[in-house]
Amino acid sequence: QVQLVESGGGLVQAGGSLRLSCAASGRTFSNYNAGWFRQAPGKEREFVAAITWNGGSTYYADSVKGRFTISRDNAKNMVYLQMNSLKPEDTAVYYCAGSISGYFSRTYYSAGKYPYWGQGTQVTVSS
Repeated sequence: QVQLVESGGGLVQAGGSLRLSCAASGRTFSNYNAGWFRQAPGKEREFVAAITWNGGSTYYADSVKGRFTISRDNAKNMVYLQMNSLKPEDTAVYYCAGSISGYFSRTYYSAGKYPYWGQGTQVTVSS
């Protein structure tokens, strides 16, 4: 029902910045909570950041807190992830995800609670 497409990935040196964008399929995405996850080769998918449907609450993994900022613009059907002070360990494929599940404050970190996913965008941070 909801299609998500990520963009903005690329190669950046440690300490640099990137902004990832997630374009949703329609204006109905404003009803969805959203999250960013990442997965490196040989590693499991991990939570990065999440935001409620109206942007009222945000959540971050400890590893990115203070460096990354999640935001959304529902009028444009967009979700963003601003990534600053990037580290080599941030290298991964980054995925945008959407959910309409309740109790989001208890489930935002769980990939299994997000039924809608984008195709991912590669972020590579060189040392």
